[in-house]
Amino acid sequence: MIPAVMNLDYSGFKTLLLAAALPPAPFLLLAAWGGWRLRRQRRGGGWMLGVALLGTWLSCTEAAGELLSRGLGQPQALPPASVGALRGQTDGAILVLGGGVHQHVPEMSGGGPTVITAERLAYGVWLARRTGWPLGFSGGIGWTATELKVPESSVISRVAAEDYGLPLRWAEGSSRDTRENAAKALPLLAAAGIKRVILVTHDLHMRRALRAFEPEAARLGLTLTPAPVGLRDDALSSFSDWTPSVAGYSRVRYAVYEWLAWWAGR
Repeated sequence: MIPAVMNLDYSGFKTLLLAAALPPAPFLLLAAWGGWRLRRQRRGGGWMLGVALLGTWLSCTEAAGELLSRGLGQPQALPPASVGALRGQTDGAILVLGGGVHQHVPEMSGGGPTVITAERLAYGVWLARRTGWPLGFSGGIGWTATELKVPESSVISRVAAEDYGLPLRWAEGSSRDTRENAAKALPLLAAAGIKRVILVTHDLHMRRALRAFEPEAARLGLTLTPAPVGLRDDALSSFSDWTPSVAGYSRVRYAVYEWLAWWAGR
């Protein structure tokens, strides 16, 4: 019997699916199956355990995350020289996409960005200061962010103004996913006379973001420039790239999440 507290709408289904699909869950399930077969002296149990152990190891490495990110179509970095050339032009804006916030950060007595959002915001501020273009942010309460009481944009508006001294010009806070980011944020910019948008999100997310943003930008007559953050110069050549790490684990999970979201069309 399904507990009454479990919400099996889209957000609940997505949470369950991700729990089962993201590493290390598939490898733990494979290991359990292999162990069951070994205990009953059935063929295949040993190699299943071996694959599960190898997969668990690799799913915690920067190298596996890098290979997955390349498979997603790794975007090119926006050259700093190109950024500087935009200063003095008045028809552009920087748009940062949300990647989650914490409802409450005890040491700060309030909400705060997750690591993903913090990286995107820092780069967006860097771009805004070097181009002189206004800064916008798009992020509401995501489908699985059921613990949030306020949209991401409310938290980031405060962080941008208080911590960076750069208030947001636009704060779109009703979108729940990437497609809604595009549908709800770009019309705000177009209505303000913006013609060119530098789109800031992570390298792993950029392909999916462009799939959502490019048709909407074309409809509104906007030009998009991708500005990915989180790129690696090299994550394959050193021994440490192939050993488990917190950074590797996070990157692999994020890459698998983006693969799933791409094929789901979300």
